[in-house]
Amino acid sequence: MPVVMLDCTLRDGGYYNNWDFEHGLVQRYLHAMASAKIDYVELGLRGFSRSGFFGPYAFSRDDHLCDLGLPKELHYGVMVNAAELLKHADGANVAVTQLFGPASESPIELVRVACHLREVAGVLDACRWLKSQGYRIGLNIMQIAECSVDELAIQVSAIPNDVVDVLYFADSTGGMSPAQVSAVTASLRKRWSGALGIHAHDNRALAHANTLQAISDGVTWVDSTVTGMGRGPGNAKTEYLALEFAEQRVGANTAPLLKLVSRDFLPMQQVFGWGTNTYYYLAGKHGIHPTYVQEMLGDSRYSGADLATTLEALKRGGARTFSSDTLEAARHFYYGEAIGSWAPRETLQGREALLIGAGSGITRHRQALERYIRKNDPIVVVLNTHSVLDDAAVNLRLACHPLRLMADLRDYAELRQPLVTPASMLPSDVREALSTLKLLDFGISVRPGVFEFADHSCTVPNTLALSYALAMLASGDVSRILLAGFDGYAGDDPRNRELDQTLELFQAQPAAPELLAITPTRLQLPISSVYAL
Repeated sequence: MPVVMLDCTLRDGGYYNNWDFEHGLVQRYLHAMASAKIDYVELGLRGFSRSGFFGPYAFSRDDHLCDLGLPKELHYGVMVNAAELLKHADGANVAVTQLFGPASESPIELVRVACHLREVAGVLDACRWLKSQGYRIGLNIMQIAECSVDELAIQVSAIPNDVVDVLYFADSTGGMSPAQVSAVTASLRKRWSGALGIHAHDNRALAHANTLQAISDGVTWVDSTVTGMGRGPGNAKTEYLALEFAEQRVGANTAPLLKLVSRDFLPMQQVFGWGTNTYYYLAGKHGIHPTYVQEMLGDSRYSGADLATTLEALKRGGARTFSSDTLEAARHFYYGEAIGSWAPRETLQGREALLIGAGSGITRHRQALERYIRKNDPIVVVLNTHSVLDDAAVNLRLACHPLRLMADLRDYAELRQPLVTPASMLPSDVREALSTLKLLDFGISVRPGVFEFADHSCTVPNTLALSYALAMLASGDVSRILLAGFDGYAGDDPRNRELDQTLELFQAQPAAPELLAITPTRLQLPISSVYAL
C-alpha cells in the first residue's frame, strides 16, 4: 500500500511558539509541502478558548484557514484533544458540534482525535457524528508503550471500521525501539483491519528508524514535522521522509522544503531548542513525559546536573503524564517531617556570621575577606562545595538541595568541615554517601512566601541554599549576617528577581538578623565594603 505522509508541524511545533506562526512562513511552508507531494497537512489544533495568548493554529478556525489561500494539491486536517471534549460541561457529543460544521463547508477533510486508551470509548459517538458530517476520522492512541496488551485488545476491538479511517499509535514518551514498534503493530493488527498510522517522538533519536520500521510492518500513515519541530525533542523529520520516498512520488520537488529548513526552521530551532539530547534520551528510556525536560530546559533554576537528578527522581515516582506539581515535588523530594536534631543556637548565638556564596567577588577580594576573618573571628558558612577561601578559615558548609547533593557527592565526601543539611530528610542513598562527614541535621520545610525559624528546623519559601542558610543563621540567633560572593546575575536574568524576593521576605521577619553585603552585588541588599570594615 502507498504511504500517506502527514506533516503536523503547525500543530506539534506550536508547543514551542504558542501556535503563533508568522503568515509569510506559513505560506512558504505550504508551498514546500505541496512541492514535495506531502499528502496531508495538519494545520493545527481545534479547541475552545483558554487563558493566555495562543496563535491562530491553536484553534484553526475555518475562517482563518480560508484566508491562507491553501494549495489545492494538499489535503488538510486538524487535531482535537479527547480530554477537552470529555471535560466539556455538556459532554463530548455536544462539544464536537460546537467546533465543527459540515465538511462540505470547511477546508478540513481529516479530523484526528488524540486520546489515551481509557478515553477511546468516550469519544466514539463524537467520531460518528464527525463522520456523518463528511470528515475522514483519525484516532490517535497516545502513550502506546504504556498500554497493557489486554486493555489494548479490549479497546481496539470496540473501534468501528466504518467510523475510524486510520488508527494511529503514538510513542508519546519516545522510548520505543524498532523491535517494540513491530510488536505493537502486530498486536494492533490482530484487532484492527483498517489503516494504521504511527506518530514517533525522537527522545532516543529513533523516530526516523521507528517510522521506517512501521512502514515495513505494514503501517501506511506516517507523521512528521519539518526539522522534527514538536513538543519536547520533536518528531520524525519531514525532510528525511520526503527524501526517502521522493522517487515514489511523481513530480516531487524537495528543493523548496530544504530551502524552508535552512531559511526558516533551523534559525527557529536555535531559538526554541527542540531536538533530542541526553535528557530527552533519559526521559524516553524511563517513560517520563518529555514536557518535564522541556520545562526544565526553559527554567534557569536548573543546571545540567539538576536536570539529570530530577529525572532520576521522576523515574522513581513515575511521570507518564506531565504535572507542574509533580515537577516541583521532584525538585525537592525531601522525606518525612522537618524535625532535625541539631540546634544552631547552641553554637552560633550572639556570633557574627559571614555567609560565602559562589560569585566572583570572593576571588577578587579573597585576601581582604581572609584578613577580616583572622581579625574578627566570625562564623564562616560556605554554601555547597565552593572552595576559594583558605579551607582553614571555614567553619561550616551548608547544602539543602537533594539534587545538588546527589550531583556533587564526590566533592562533598572530601570536605573537612561539618555539613549543615536536612540529613534525616534526604534519600537514604544520599545519606549513606555522606556518612563520612559530620552532618548537622537541621530540618527544612518548603512553603512559598514563608520564613519561619525554629530550634531544630526552618520553613523557607524555596529550596535555594541561600534561603536555608539565612533561616539556619536566624534560628541560631546570630548578631548579624555579612554576605560575600552574592554577585547576582547579569542583565534581566529572572534569578535576580527570585533572590530579591527571597531577601525581601527574610528581612521583613521580626526575628531576622541584620544583613550586609560586603562584596559587590546586583541584589537588593544593604551594602558596605570589606575594606571599610
